[in-house]
Amino acid sequence: MAFGAEELRVLRRALALALHPGPASADDIKDCHRLAESFDEALREGARLRAFLMADLVRYRAALPGTVAGYLTLLEEALAAGHRPTPDDLAALRALRGNPGAAALLERCQDLAERDVRARLARGARKVPAPAVPACRTRLTALPGGVAEEPEKKPKERPAERPAPQPATPGPAAPKRPIPTPGEVFPRRRPTPPAQQLAAG
Repeated sequence: MAFGAEELRVLRRALALALHPGPASADDIKDCHRLAESFDEALREGARLRAFLMADLVRYRAALPGTVAGYLTLLEEALAAGHRPTPDDLAALRALRGNPGAAALLERCQDLAERDVRARLARGARKVPAPAVPACRTRLTALPGGVAEEPEKKPKERPAERPAPQPATPGPAAPKRPIPTPGEVFPRRRPTPPAQQLAAG
C-alpha cells in the first residue's frame, strides 16, 4: 500500500499525537478520520482483489495443462499477494515439471511450504500443555499468599425441638347463669293516665 504526500502528512501528525498526547485541532481529527476511512477502504479492496485472483487461479488450475502460461502467471501474482501454496498447487506444478517456469516455481513453492511447516511445528512446541493438577491439590497452601485450606465444616446442629404444648387441665366449671326472660330484660311500663282524668279527680 502506497501513501501520498498528504496522507503521509496526516499519518505523521497522528503518530505525533499518539506519542505526545496533547490538544488536537478539529482539522487534525477530521483528517485522521478521513485517513482511517481510506485505509479501511484500501483493505477491503485488497481483500476483494485477492478473492478474484484466487478464483482465477483455481479456474486455471482446473483447466491444466492447456492453461500453463496463465496458471503460472496467476500463481506468481498470488504468491506476491501473500498466498501460501496449497497441496493442489504443488501437485499441479509437479505435473508440469517439464516446463522450466513450472520447475522453478515448484522449487519456490516447496521452500515456502517447508517454512510454513517448520513455523507450525515451532508454534506447537512452544504451546506445551500444562500438566493436569489433581483437584485435591489445586489450592496453594504451601506458598506465601496461597489460599489456606478451609477447615471441614461441621454439620449444623439442629435446634432441640420444642415439646408440643400440653392442653391445659380444665378447672372447676363455672356455674351456669340462667338466661333472663324478655320480661326481665324489658319490664313493662305502666300506662300514664290521661291529663283530663287527672284534672277531674
